[in-house]
Amino acid sequence: MSSLKSLAKDTAIYGLSSIVGRFLNYLLVPLYTARLSAESGGYGVITHVYAYTALLLVILTYGMETTLFRFSNKESEDPDTVFSTALKAVGITSLSFIVLVFVFISPLSQAMGYADHPSYILAMAVTVAVDAFQCILFARLRHEKRPVKFAALKLLFIVMNIALNVVFFVVLPEITDSPVDVGDAFYINLACTVFITLCFAGELKTAFTACFDAALLRRMLSYSWPILVLGIAGILNQTADKILFPYLYDGNNVNKQLGIYSAASKIAMIMAMITQAFRYAYEPFVFGKSKDKDGDSREVYAKAMKYFIIFTLMAFLFVTGYIGVLRYIIGSDYWPGLDVVPVVMVAEIMMGVYFNLSFWYKLIDRTIWGAWFSGVGCAVLLAINVIFVPRYGYVACAWAGVAGYGTAMTLSYVVGQRYYPIRYPLGEIAAYVILAAALFAGITVSNAGLPPIAAVGVNTVLVAVFAAVVVRRDFPLSSLPVVGKYFRGKRGV
Repeated sequence: MSSLKSLAKDTAIYGLSSIVGRFLNYLLVPLYTARLSAESGGYGVITHVYAYTALLLVILTYGMETTLFRFSNKESEDPDTVFSTALKAVGITSLSFIVLVFVFISPLSQAMGYADHPSYILAMAVTVAVDAFQCILFARLRHEKRPVKFAALKLLFIVMNIALNVVFFVVLPEITDSPVDVGDAFYINLACTVFITLCFAGELKTAFTACFDAALLRRMLSYSWPILVLGIAGILNQTADKILFPYLYDGNNVNKQLGIYSAASKIAMIMAMITQAFRYAYEPFVFGKSKDKDGDSREVYAKAMKYFIIFTLMAFLFVTGYIGVLRYIIGSDYWPGLDVVPVVMVAEIMMGVYFNLSFWYKLIDRTIWGAWFSGVGCAVLLAINVIFVPRYGYVACAWAGVAGYGTAMTLSYVVGQRYYPIRYPLGEIAAYVILAAALFAGITVSNAGLPPIAAVGVNTVLVAVFAAVVVRRDFPLSSLPVVGKYFRGKRGV
């Protein structure tokens, strides 16, 4: 239980930074959707370019984050040498990438549909290269269990980003009476990324003081390349729809439709916050726990999975129950896309479950399995996009995510139970899923048939029902600090 408490504490810190950060970052959504109308397609351009960014970040880190955790926890390896080797390797490849983009900027920008704005692509490329380098620095903080500095730097980035966006998208256009430039979003991101990297003075000193071990790098690459394949497939599951949509959609106003889909999906990203927060804490926790000799590791993993699913289901019900309020995050001309929010959230839950399941093949050093699972899931997602997007538009994108993640999740569970069996409490998990599904049905009827205020009231009761069941069955209120003493000795709390 102490292990779970430690995991919960770190998750809370990472989660606070993630949730607060995402919330602050949400302020950019109403800003962009207010200053860039759906008809202009400006938000669609931002979405499209950043989709490439996410894919490139996975390629340029090539699994070195997870690899750093694995090798830093091996008794035969020096953590500083592992960190230095990983950082220098990623730094060299990132610098090489920047040079290549500079050389081929004209054909690249033309191929991506931005021949008139090559600076967009150049700014994006430099940003993602610096960000890849930065990922190893943040991984070092996670390995050293320094969530406070991690959270502080993440929040600083977001605050700076928002402040500069307000200046360039609101203040300056009002003062100078000049039109808004979509490219400013990319230039601001680049400036903030470089600044945050400079805040790692101590970590950079350690990296460049420690030696670079070529033999170690070969072993690390042998471990990481399947993770790279897994990561590419995983990120394609998240971004392929946004990358391919302009090439698949047959209707008019492609950037408008992509902007609507992306803006609506932002509301569903609270699920991504929870998943990301859990991942930040869970990855070093698992590899550290694997060294314990107490034999309870698998039981801890099983309990962690159950609690993860419980809280993601709670988030799902909260977002769908208060969609009438949360929709004001985006401009009203983007509201037609709100119907896909529940679908996108289901896909995010499946992605989170898949991530939690993925540790069995990392712990036994069989990362090739992850490449296979993610590859199959990605193939399913791509097939559904290619077949159905021309006819159904962005709705098909949302359901393709469910199918892709659902496939990868199922395969990982089935194969994992053979090679690294864990007794997950499937009965308890299924009961919560069924309860959440029934309450969601009630929320759907409420949203469709009642005035917004009345719907919020009814939905509050439905969400409270789920919370009450969780408290009654699984949440130990007696363990809470300060107030916990008032619940001790009471069964079920």
